[in-house]
Order: sequence, then structure tokens, then C-alpha cells
Amino acid sequence: MSERVDANVLSERTSQRELKPRPRLRRYLLPFSLVLPIILYEGLLIVYPIAQGIYGSFTRIELASKNPPLWVGWANYERMFSDPAFWKVIRTTLLFTGLVIVVALTIGLLTALLFNRPFRFRPLARGMLMMPWAIPEVPVVMIFIWMLSPQFGVVNILARMLPGVTQNPQWLQVPELAMGWMVLISSWKAFPFYSLVILAALQAIPQELYEAARVDGASRLQLFWNVTFPGIGSTLELLVVLAAIFSFKQFTIIFLMTGGGPSGTTETIVIRIFNTAFRFYDYSYATALGVAGFVVSLAVAFVFILMQARRAQESA
Repeated sequence: MSERVDANVLSERTSQRELKPRPRLRRYLLPFSLVLPIILYEGLLIVYPIAQGIYGSFTRIELASKNPPLWVGWANYERMFSDPAFWKVIRTTLLFTGLVIVVALTIGLLTALLFNRPFRFRPLARGMLMMPWAIPEVPVVMIFIWMLSPQFGVVNILARMLPGVTQNPQWLQVPELAMGWMVLISSWKAFPFYSLVILAALQAIPQELYEAARVDGASRLQLFWNVTFPGIGSTLELLVVLAAIFSFKQFTIIFLMTGGGPSGTTETIVIRIFNTAFRFYDYSYATALGVAGFVVSLAVAFVFILMQARRAQESA
């Protein structure tokens, strides 16, 4: 009888020893199982299309032909670099991107500084501040098209009140005015997000720093330059990169407002890619333009990484 009991005990112990590695294996595989959906998503919807786009830029796609894409090597890129219209588009894109960064971040910084101060109904004002960012882009475009209408736009009514203005300005038909309005509308749409992020960075600055600076007799300008600006410096660097990427790939507002006109004044690279692919049906050249835009975006992100690495070395 005792031998049977010992045999049962030994069998239970051996079974427990066999089951012990399973929880360890599950704990080891759990992080990989959680990351697997993200890897699949990134691979199928981001990495694979990018790879297909890069491959397509080295081929010639003929829609009317049933033949597969023909490998042409660097022909699309040679055409792109020798095309004066491409460099004009690049200059327009960089001009639009730079102006949006300056205008949107300046307004975002000023509004963040304003809303960081205590005043009555501040929570309500902060909620209203986010309305431009929350409204979809298509309704925003429709509103501004009505406002800028040469016949009955409210902007023309205000402009006629200025001295020397006797006719309704053609806001979207004059090249300089069209670019200015694209910058203003894009900045108006984006600045609440930048203001919210800057406001969060301002509230993270310890108040003891301001109190110590006031004790030393610092003025408001000195407080901003020596306390506030260093406290939000890394945040501003990140927002510059985000603003550059967002404005670089801005499509809806420009396409619906001007379509890249007048005379290509507001045609950025994303508008050029769309027109090349879906108006002229030159998919191969459009793919090469898309790869060029992708490289520029990577360069902007790489610059930000270098800035962050330098800041980390300085603070270490």
C-alpha cells in the first residue's frame, strides 16, 4: 500500500515538474504576441507599400498594356532632376512649409502663453481654442471659399473698408494672395494642436524657477528667455519637426481651395504627385516624385533625431 502511495506522489511531482516550464514559456512569448499585431500592421500597410513604391519608381507602367511594368532603372529620376517644374514645386513646397511653421508655431506659442495665465472662464476658452483643429478640413475649406468669394465674401466687405481698396480683391486668383491664404488657413487649422502641446510644457515648468528669478530682479522678457524658453525648448524642436511633416504633406486644403493654381503658385509636391498620377496618368513618374517626397520627410526626421541626440549629450 505504501509503495502505491509513493508511486502516486512521484507521478504527481514529475507532472508538476513538466508543467513548470509552461508558465515560463508563456511569460517569454507574451511580449512577442503583443507586438506581433503591430509588426503585421506596419509590415503590410506601411513597409510593403513603401517597398512597392520604391520598386515602381524604377519601372515604366503602361495602363493600356497588359504587359507587366518594364524595368527602366534611373530613367524616372533622371527625368525628375532635369525637369524645371520639379524644382519649382520643391521651392513652392519649402516656402509653404517654412511659412506655416513660422506662423502656426508663433500663434501657438502666443496663445499658449496667454492661456497659461489665470483668468475667468479659462477652461471654456481652452475648449473653444481647440475648435479649429477639431473641425474636419473639408468644412473648413467650404467656409473659407464662401468668405473669400469675390461676389459676396465677408473678407471683401472688410477689405473695402480699407483706404485705397475700390474693387473686390480676387484672393485665390492672384498668386501672392493665394499662397498667403493657403498659409493662413493651414496655420489656423493647425495652431490649436501646437498651442495645447506648448501649454502642457509650460505647466510642467516648476514655479520655483520663476520665483527665484523674480527675487533676482529678472524682468518678464528675462523670465521668458532664461526660464520659459529653455523649459519648452525640446517641445518646440519636436513641434517644428511635426509642423514640417504635416505642412509638407498638406493636400486637402490646397487641392480644394486652388488645386495648385493659379499658374502653379500653390502646387506643392503632394499636389504635383496627384496631378501626375490621376490627371496625366503617369504613374511611374508620380511614384518617383513620391519617393523624393518620402526622402525629404526622412531627412527632416533625421535632423530631429540628431538634435535630440545632441541635446542628450549636452544634458549628460
